[in-house]
Amino acid sequence: MAYQNDTVPNQLAIWIGQVLFIGTFLLLLFLFLVLFRQKISRDYRKAFSILSLILFIAGLSSLAWHFQAPSVYIVPFAILPILIRSFFDTRMALFAHIITLILVVYFADNSTEFLILQIGAGLVALFTFINFRKRSQLYTSAILIWITYSAIYTSLQLMREGSFQALHYSTYIWFLISCIGVLFALPLIYIFEKVFGLVGELSLLELTDTNNRLLRELSHKAPGTFHHSVQVANLAEAAIEEIGGNSLLLRAGALYHDIGKIIKSQFFIENQVPGSNPHDRLSFEESAEVIISHITFGVELGRKYRLPDIVIDFIRTHHGTLTVQYFYKNYVKSFPDAASDIEKFSYPGPVPHSREMAVLMMADSVEAASRSIQDPNLENLTQLVNKIINYQLSEKQYIHSELTLKDIERIRQIFVRHLLNLYHVRVEYPE
Repeated sequence: MAYQNDTVPNQLAIWIGQVLFIGTFLLLLFLFLVLFRQKISRDYRKAFSILSLILFIAGLSSLAWHFQAPSVYIVPFAILPILIRSFFDTRMALFAHIITLILVVYFADNSTEFLILQIGAGLVALFTFINFRKRSQLYTSAILIWITYSAIYTSLQLMREGSFQALHYSTYIWFLISCIGVLFALPLIYIFEKVFGLVGELSLLELTDTNNRLLRELSHKAPGTFHHSVQVANLAEAAIEEIGGNSLLLRAGALYHDIGKIIKSQFFIENQVPGSNPHDRLSFEESAEVIISHITFGVELGRKYRLPDIVIDFIRTHHGTLTVQYFYKNYVKSFPDAASDIEKFSYPGPVPHSREMAVLMMADSVEAASRSIQDPNLENLTQLVNKIINYQLSEKQYIHSELTLKDIERIRQIFVRHLLNLYHVRVEYPE
């Protein structure tokens, strides 16, 4: 009898083991976020969205096992890296995918085969979902995931059994059902955006469509600003693609960063006609106030048109805490003995807190200043870019951007090259 008690599984012990197993790997996920993705770990909505996705897939696997589904392979595991990649980076998606597979491997009949299949399918899902620009890409991903499943399963069976008769053709059907489930990524992306306040690549794609209502209003009421914003977007995107970052997010931020100029558009030089300058009727302080107000108006318009918070942050930060130099210098020059209140001429901030926002700040200033260069040759453009970036560096505008000096040096080079192409300048090489 004592022997039987020792061999009969203790349900409490099994439950404790399961809790310990799951807790260990969720702790590893938490440590990964704290050590390598601090921004996610500090934002409970983002962290909880990742945890929810992992538990969602684990829950589906548990249900499939509990209700004795024909195979755990009908669960669309490849949807998880696609969903996480829609909101976060590739490494985050891959790590979460691996953690999920480890948690659910208990439900698979052949754990080794299961892990190999799902890791392969997850990698293909990530490879085919990078630079997501069209909904049709998801169908391509689903087809390639099914091909990957089938190829890996066939090769494993043939290597292990040495016979084509060892192939279970029903398994290919389970793979197909799983890949059909991957197509539900689109509605799930929408749900997660609404529930957790996230911004996926699909939403960013829609925002960067210049037929968007707010961008159309900008092009009609402030055409010069609209053209400037498009040029800034192109310049900034070229830089971020070289140094690494979210080019789609940056493009969206660049297109909307000056929407506040819709209000009082005639006060901004790019929208003025020759001989008409409303600033002539204002004091220097009043002019600075009007210029600075485009930040406040931009934030208000962004909220009115329900722009995502992350895009509104580009509006807030694209001038950081810099001063409106033109009016401040003229004020000091005109009233040398007067006590100048520099805060009246300073933007409210905050400074950029991501590399994308810092690149936008650089591109915005460089593009605007480049229009005033009489002779846009290599030397003049290089001096202009260096002057602007060095000034912003000296004003500590990049301290929270996570940009390295190497990144900044690369950005300088890209800006100069892009402007040379924009102004059709030929570089003369020595014979």
